[in-house]
Amino acid sequence: MSVSSSSMGGGGGGGGDAGVRIVVWFRRDLRVEDNPALAAAARAGGEVVPAYVWAPQEDGPYYPGRVSRWWLSQSLKHLDASLRRLGAGKLVTRRSADAVVALLQLVRDTGATRLFFNHLYDPISLVRDHRLKEMMAAEGIIVQSFNADLLYEPWEVVDDEGQSFTMFAPFWNRCLSMPYDPAAPLLPPKRINSGDLSMCPSDDLIFEDDSEKGSNALLARAWSPGWQNADKALTAFLNGPLIHYSVNRKKADSASTSLLSPYLHFGELSVRKVFHLVRMKQLVWSNEGNRAAEESCTLFLRSIGLREYSRYLSFNHPCSHEKPLLAHLRFFPWVINECYFKIWRQGRTGYPLVDAGMRELWATGWLHDRIRVVVSSFFVKVLQLPWRWGMKYFWDTLLDADLESDALGWQYISGSLPDGRELDRIDNPQLEGYKFDPHGEYVRRWLPELARLPTEWIHHPWDAPASVLQAAGVELGSNYPLPIVGLDAANARLQEALSEMWQLEAASRGAMDNGMEEGLGDSSEVPPIEFPRELQMEVDREPARVTANVLTTARRREDQMVPTMTSSLNRAETEISADFMNSVDSRAEVPTRVNFEPRTEQEENFRTTAGNVARTNGIHEHNNFQQPQHRMRNVLAPSVSEASSGWTGREGGVVPVWSPPAASDHSETFASDEADISSRSYLDRHPQSHPLMNWIQQVGKWKIPCNQIGSSDEHASQAIS
Repeated sequence: MSVSSSSMGGGGGGGGDAGVRIVVWFRRDLRVEDNPALAAAARAGGEVVPAYVWAPQEDGPYYPGRVSRWWLSQSLKHLDASLRRLGAGKLVTRRSADAVVALLQLVRDTGATRLFFNHLYDPISLVRDHRLKEMMAAEGIIVQSFNADLLYEPWEVVDDEGQSFTMFAPFWNRCLSMPYDPAAPLLPPKRINSGDLSMCPSDDLIFEDDSEKGSNALLARAWSPGWQNADKALTAFLNGPLIHYSVNRKKADSASTSLLSPYLHFGELSVRKVFHLVRMKQLVWSNEGNRAAEESCTLFLRSIGLREYSRYLSFNHPCSHEKPLLAHLRFFPWVINECYFKIWRQGRTGYPLVDAGMRELWATGWLHDRIRVVVSSFFVKVLQLPWRWGMKYFWDTLLDADLESDALGWQYISGSLPDGRELDRIDNPQLEGYKFDPHGEYVRRWLPELARLPTEWIHHPWDAPASVLQAAGVELGSNYPLPIVGLDAANARLQEALSEMWQLEAASRGAMDNGMEEGLGDSSEVPPIEFPRELQMEVDREPARVTANVLTTARRREDQMVPTMTSSLNRAETEISADFMNSVDSRAEVPTRVNFEPRTEQEENFRTTAGNVARTNGIHEHNNFQQPQHRMRNVLAPSVSEASSGWTGREGGVVPVWSPPAASDHSETFASDEADISSRSYLDRHPQSHPLMNWIQQVGKWKIPCNQIGSSDEHASQAIS
């Protein structure tokens, strides 16, 4: 049967039933310190079988990217060594197309009677865990699950009416004012008893192929995965950069953030440990009267709160990684232009701060949180590409790729949250450059073709005098492109798109048969825009053990390589010329490039009504929208050569070595001064918009009751123990 977690003391073992054999299933909790499932198994006093199942095909399009797989491989080696030192023998590894089936077979192979694991909160994991408990119960296996990833379980944090929060500020305020503190972190077990595992072979897990080893070798110069290294990185941050975090966190040209997010994502670092240690620092500095340091702690804890909120949203709104959480945004006419997408990925947009960020991302798998805001805002508001494309690319390339945090960040940037950024406001990359890279050092590091430009022009080289460009060796349109999109033209196009969105939204409400405005809360009948073909990872579907060439089935994406000065100019010109000449207005391609079929009769009605309303107001129908040729020249690069690229490639690049080797939480993108999420909500700015969609009702099949996920009645001292 399935039981909830019970109170566990410290990390020591002993005092339990010596005849018990327990499988501990590791996932994104790759540590022995403050691991409630492992501590509970050690305390039971029986034989412990630590296991890891590699089943990436279950994640569908979110197959882990190269740098994520590298980190995972290193972290598993570190965990295996730690478990051996504690006496647990080896970490049993299995490769399977179905994690539940693999675990069931492992339980049978070992003769285990219990299965312990820690909670995850993404939709796939929630459904998988529910199915696992049902299958184990049918086999008579006792299952216990624990909270190892959050300060509080999602069902514990509710408003005064018992409902889940829909904005971050009240959510985090409630977390900070809970009647009980987050449980203290557990010490590692002193000893883990291991049984005979000779009849329980492991599969060799291959996370990289030969073509990836060279790039991965560079990562080891900058990062040190593993839970003990995570602990060292946390200590270094607490004793160093934290005190000046409030002042330095916006500096993109230095390691000014914590660099802890990869460790947090893979569960090498306990978020409860981070929270308690930062609060202790805050108390000390408060007693000393150091207000700046105290504010640094407050801001850093806010980033921890955003990570909490990402899991909270994913649990309460399981489709947040696919659909906007504000209903009217389902009508936004995203530009389906893969050429724009490719230029953004390669760092060839003509905006130095954006290009520098994308070059760094591809070369290192890392981005400063402020640069993440800059490149994602440019992607959504200037290029108006579907935000899910950008989120998927971040997933493929970031070391700390985290579905919940990335979904929160991209929903926020695209205005899809009640307290998100205004979609109608374009952030100027030039101004952002002087704000986050005032001396231009970040741009010079990643765009060597602009390295000799004076700081005065480094973030807007198109305005520099010809003599300055010549002295710096910059040839706009040759070795560095002119802006692909003018900001004025982009803003005009954005306003047209917003107008079209509200027209369609109004027509939809008018076409509702039942007349209920709340009806827009269900957008499940409209499938999300498909990912571009080159982002569709071909995953090995065989459940058999991995062989040396298992990852060779993944598609190669050479087009994501930053072009070299000598080899790519002609190729880039040809590709851009073909793409631009074939699409006078990319927005007109939306109905033909996206499969909205089959449409319901209601869908057809409101689209027909929308077209009539649009024509009445002098706006062309979406399908027939044609942009004037002179407008196109303003929107696109002035010439083919100006949009092409020629610069040094990443082949000779060196991954910078940061100290300490840790990572900041991506979700801190919310914490920008320009868009304080405690300010008026999107609904206040747009009263015609509808309330947050009730995903709990609409996707109830994804939402698992809390008593089936873990212990709904866990109290303060029992939260993680």
